[in-house]
Amino acid sequence: MELLVDLFGYLSIVVHGLTIIAQSMTLGGVLFLVFLARPQAWLLGRAGAAIQADTARIAAWSAIGLAVAEGITVAMQAAVLTATIDLPVENVLQAAFALAGLVKIAMALLLAATLFGFGAAAPAWLLLPMGAVVLAAATMTTHAAARLELREPLLAASALHQLGAAIWIGGIPAFISALARVHDAASWETIGTRFSRMSMLGVLCIAISGAAMAYVYVGDWAGFYGTAYGVMVSAKIAMFAGLLGLGLGNFLLIGRLRRQRSGGINRLRRFAEVEIGVGFTLFFAAASLTSVPPAVDLPNDRVSFHEIVDRNWPVWPRLTSPDRDTLTLPALQAKLDAEAAREGRKPPPAFVPGSGELPSINAADIAWSEYNHHWAGIFVLAIGILALFNQMGLRVARHWPLLFLGLAGFLFFRSDPESWPLGSISFLDSLRDVEVLQHRFFVLLIVVFGLFEWRVRLTGRTTGWQPLVFPLVSALGGAALLTHSHAIANIKQQLLVEITHTPLALAGVAAGWARWLELRLGPPGNRIAGWVWPVCFMFVGVLLLLYREA
Repeated sequence: MELLVDLFGYLSIVVHGLTIIAQSMTLGGVLFLVFLARPQAWLLGRAGAAIQADTARIAAWSAIGLAVAEGITVAMQAAVLTATIDLPVENVLQAAFALAGLVKIAMALLLAATLFGFGAAAPAWLLLPMGAVVLAAATMTTHAAARLELREPLLAASALHQLGAAIWIGGIPAFISALARVHDAASWETIGTRFSRMSMLGVLCIAISGAAMAYVYVGDWAGFYGTAYGVMVSAKIAMFAGLLGLGLGNFLLIGRLRRQRSGGINRLRRFAEVEIGVGFTLFFAAASLTSVPPAVDLPNDRVSFHEIVDRNWPVWPRLTSPDRDTLTLPALQAKLDAEAAREGRKPPPAFVPGSGELPSINAADIAWSEYNHHWAGIFVLAIGILALFNQMGLRVARHWPLLFLGLAGFLFFRSDPESWPLGSISFLDSLRDVEVLQHRFFVLLIVVFGLFEWRVRLTGRTTGWQPLVFPLVSALGGAALLTHSHAIANIKQQLLVEITHTPLALAGVAAGWARWLELRLGPPGNRIAGWVWPVCFMFVGVLLLLYREA
């Protein structure tokens, strides 16, 4: 039971993030088809029909993905409720969240059937109302639907926010697909100019609705830095600012196409690819917001500005580890083992993974965690420095990805001392703990992109799919860190840890997409991006060296 609840807490964020992505691509594809691909088809010649067909397929398959993701969400929520409060399934499915989810599933399937059936000729008078129903159903599962005050304005703001995301981020896949179908500057200008106007409308929707919701849900400046909700909103604002920068770059490139009728199309595509990646990461951050109450509802248990400054004030890194036997769980297990030996019985476990109980921590646990973070910081800082030397032409530094394997081994042994290989909890049993599962996942990511990037450095390849593993996994790791949860009973301590992890996640996302641009852009942009991502790694290393839990 407790395991189900723990897993639901994390998986619901991941699945909800996928749901937002699929929903945005569905609605964005429909809007791109109705308001860009069709009206501009006559200017694009034969490519116009192909663009319409491609856009219809993107929207249709996204609608299928939306139905699947929403179905998983409803199933998980129903399973948790029936298991925890013993409600019959039929009663659960009558709840507001379930009804909204079922409506969204049905409408997504109808949208997919319409798009697959009619193709590019799917009538707008069918597509737009169905899209509106999907948007309305999605809005009924937001924080706004549960508010007693200002409910209607907040519902409108939430709908506007999702609509803006669909117009802008959700429409970019169709935009990139359309650019690939045409091969002349006039057509690139036609598509780019029209989508630029649509994107501006999307940005306006996001900015207005986001400001309104932040004003109501966050409440004051203390809510931004003193609550988990505010910290995640701040992360969203940072990514939104980055997206605006990329969007501005594309707007200027479109202007260059208009004036010069040549050049810039490769950069336009690559910036759009990064917009998709950062936008999807932002969607996962938005999904995380649904798992925490708005800041305005938490007047107590906030972290003060003084506490944040005190926690993050630089101190010398902890480079010596406490004895594992002094940690809370090993010490408790040793005590239970001794008592059981005296009484001639089997000792009970000090901690059962997936039980839902949060173990207490002592000073040794804090020192152990700080030691882990500080040595991880040394690894990452060294990686960034060597990567920078490699960019400068130092050939021997090309082996810097091997440090990732050392980091992975260090974290594998040290992250969870109560579990195998150091502790008594077996490997499989330890995976019942969501935090341990996330740690193992991060270790796997580190190994994967370390090996792939080392091979890339040895072969000197910059084309094909293998060089893209490193930037994609790095960006994925940053996104995963945004949704990473910590099993700490003290709410303030948990928030202080999350405050330090948020800039790490953002730097990971920035590093991944900077490396992507280095590989995908032409000069001089690729050279600039090639200097950015090692600096991001160095920044992460410094932050880890400054990490504190007390």
